[in-house]
Amino acid sequence: MAGIYIHIPFCRKACHYCNFHFSTSLHRKPALLEAIKQEIYTTVFPAGVVPERNIETVYFGGGTPSLLETEELVAILDAMKQNYQVNENAEITLESNPDDITEEKLSGWKNAGINRLSIGIQSFFEDDLKWMNRAHNAAQAKACIALSRQYGFNDLTIDLIYGTPTLTDQQWQDNVATALSLGINHLSCYALTVEANTALNHFIQKGKLPPVDEEKQGKHFELLVQWMEEAGFEQYEISNFSRPGHQSRHNSNYWSGKAYYGFGPAAHSFDGNKTRWWNIANNAIYSEKIMAGKTVFESEILTPVQRLNEIIMTSLRTMQGLDLTVIDKQIGQLSNTGMSRVNFYQQLEKNAAENLLTFEDDRAILTKKGKFFADGIASGLFL
Repeated sequence: MAGIYIHIPFCRKACHYCNFHFSTSLHRKPALLEAIKQEIYTTVFPAGVVPERNIETVYFGGGTPSLLETEELVAILDAMKQNYQVNENAEITLESNPDDITEEKLSGWKNAGINRLSIGIQSFFEDDLKWMNRAHNAAQAKACIALSRQYGFNDLTIDLIYGTPTLTDQQWQDNVATALSLGINHLSCYALTVEANTALNHFIQKGKLPPVDEEKQGKHFELLVQWMEEAGFEQYEISNFSRPGHQSRHNSNYWSGKAYYGFGPAAHSFDGNKTRWWNIANNAIYSEKIMAGKTVFESEILTPVQRLNEIIMTSLRTMQGLDLTVIDKQIGQLSNTGMSRVNFYQQLEKNAAENLLTFEDDRAILTKKGKFFADGIASGLFL
């Protein structure tokens, strides 16, 4: 089965650190939503792709999809259900911001079939939120969680950012403790990163803000892992923690290499095999081309080596780790990789000797120490 991702590229404010595709102007919203529905109705797949029509997860991301009216979300879901078989027990997630969460919207979302909220809290401290240029305040950050639970949204996840200049070690501990005290079953926690073409990068380049403190970020991550383990959470992916049974099914499908289909500008898709495609990241051109019946995506065919390297990268980030029987089989199907096979296993043994990973039932799994260096370990294993 496959997942569907809907990209809603609108936000009320531009967060200083964000480099996702979005617009703070809503005047194109009606036309764009019509185009998204039209794209769903008349989906065009790259040559050779046989789509999977059974859908087990739906994810509204952005941008800020929670700023849509409930009727607009329902119209997109209706279009989806007319063209795909959305399973009765499908996980349907809506990314939401605290300032959008009201009793009226929560009731509407529940009636529409949305059963999981991903709330962009980022911090429970006012100074942090102002520094990030978030649209909500600290009081809203706490109140929206209690209100969501009141309306039956027990499957909640929140985002938190660590390593910001305004966040002390004690405040980071308080952020995590607050989330746990509010009954959160899933946390996605990310180190502050400086992306090109963001306000944050501009401010740092101009000397208006200090560079990212990597030592502080490393300490915050180490503390986070400790606290979540003590609270009974599983670190099922490097940045994601959940109580048992509360993992994100949609995001887990990404890491396990299942098919997913993206709709909306800048949305990405993958057929679960070797074909990847992505829509143009321009709201106006996307809408015009879709309504004119023109193609809005570019695509690529992954080589066997590229696909294998992706499996290495994504698998190592999960608690299940890298299935060496699968990797060995796929390496054996490649030509001229005798030396690469030797290098791969030598590098695995080197990482194990340095306590960066361990072997369990033909799987290579990162240790606590190894999780700090996940990307580097993965790239060192690439063929």
